Amino acid sequence: MKKYTKSHEWIDTDTGYVGITNHAQEELGDIVYVDLPEVGKEVKKGDVLLSIESVKAASDIYAPVSGKVVEINSELDASPELVNEDAEGKGWLVKIELSNPEELNELLTEEEYKQFLESEGE
Repeated sequence: MKKYTKSHEWIDTDTGYVGITNHAQEELGDIVYVDLPEVGKEVKKGDVLLSIESVKAASDIYAPVSGKVVEINSELDASPELVNEDAEGKGWLVKIELSNPEELNELLTEEEYKQFLESEGE
């Protein structure tokens, strides 16, 4: 199951994989570079996790939960467009080992995220 943030990140609650939402990749446009963090980086919920550059702008991506980066999607080095093609699948960014699983309860369900987008007029 995926949970979402209001800053348009998602986390798969079963695996710890993190990425940006389809909505976010549409807003960014064509992604040309993903500045992935080092494996082992410790993050707190809300910290800048990495940055993504598109033809429009560079954007910070925030950690949806606290934990340690245990894996990065190295395919993005050669193919950053994977984020555009499959933002909530093959375009995942990092895998986080959660240090505080309770934080998942603070995130939005898919339905709540859709309602949030509608309330924002997206």
